[in-house]
Amino acid sequence: MPPITKSDVRPYADLSPDRILDAIESLGLVTDGRLLALNSYENRVYQVGIEEESPLIAKFYRPGRWTDAAILEEHAFTQELAEREIPAVPPLAIQGRTLHAHGGYRFSLSPRRGGRAPELGDPAILEWIGRFLGRIHALGEVAPFQARPTLDIASFGEEPRALLLGQDWLPAELRTVYEGVSAHALDEVRRLFDRAGSIRYLRLHGDCHAGNLLWTDAGPHFVDFDDCRMGPAVQDLWMLLSGDRQEMSVGLGHVLAGYEDFRDFDPRELHLMEALRTLRLLHYSAWIARRWEDPAFPLAFPWFNTQRYWEDRILELREQIAAMQEGPLWTF
Repeated sequence: MPPITKSDVRPYADLSPDRILDAIESLGLVTDGRLLALNSYENRVYQVGIEEESPLIAKFYRPGRWTDAAILEEHAFTQELAEREIPAVPPLAIQGRTLHAHGGYRFSLSPRRGGRAPELGDPAILEWIGRFLGRIHALGEVAPFQARPTLDIASFGEEPRALLLGQDWLPAELRTVYEGVSAHALDEVRRLFDRAGSIRYLRLHGDCHAGNLLWTDAGPHFVDFDDCRMGPAVQDLWMLLSGDRQEMSVGLGHVLAGYEDFRDFDPRELHLMEALRTLRLLHYSAWIARRWEDPAFPLAFPWFNTQRYWEDRILELREQIAAMQEGPLWTF
């Protein structure tokens, strides 16, 4: 199908409940009229009731964000994982396709999977998650993505910084300070990438935090592969860790104890943990800025264009500079 784009700054303005249900029923399904919006900003995601069947999860992709080829690579990756009994949730193939279009929107349907947030302070749970991440990455390094991007300094650091400084997001009195601190932070990021050297990039989940893990008595389910991309393996590990350096080091040891049952971890990647955290912070602010014309974003992030927000970001980057200079966590 041809790519769908919208120039409207209100990308979901005409995605009404009736249009959502019409899209589902265009595939031959019969809905029962029940529709529950789920928490998602980048896309629009709904639980949809189906007559005499279990509800399905409908994901309507943000117009213009991904090409069809990139979305289909995500679908294929999750299907590969599921076929190997790795608990990802691939979209359903309906009428021979996983990606559908209706009323100017692309969408997919997936089975509903319940669960709760994992207890990331539990060593056994961290090791369990680590085993599955090792299996995901073992598959992820078999072949590269062709249509999806790579997590790199340019797209996650330099371009976001340029966007923020190129528009009037920062208060005038903080602009010079932010410009200097963010430049220093990126210098440290480049230094750590140089220190890590030539490491292997592979297909990743890309956004592997607790909110994208659903836990049941049978273990975890990895959901929302919308940000999957090429990158270093440690990108899928560091967001599982919290606390001070000692606590993160202990937690990392538990994750790697499971991970290395299925794939060797390159310890040079430990140099990248705080660098990747810094890139995520820069990218996050620019992500909100890029989406600000979407009415959902000012409602969800009312503090974004305040002086306090940017003061906090400057402090955060200074803390990251110190963390990057302190050296990597070591568990070996």
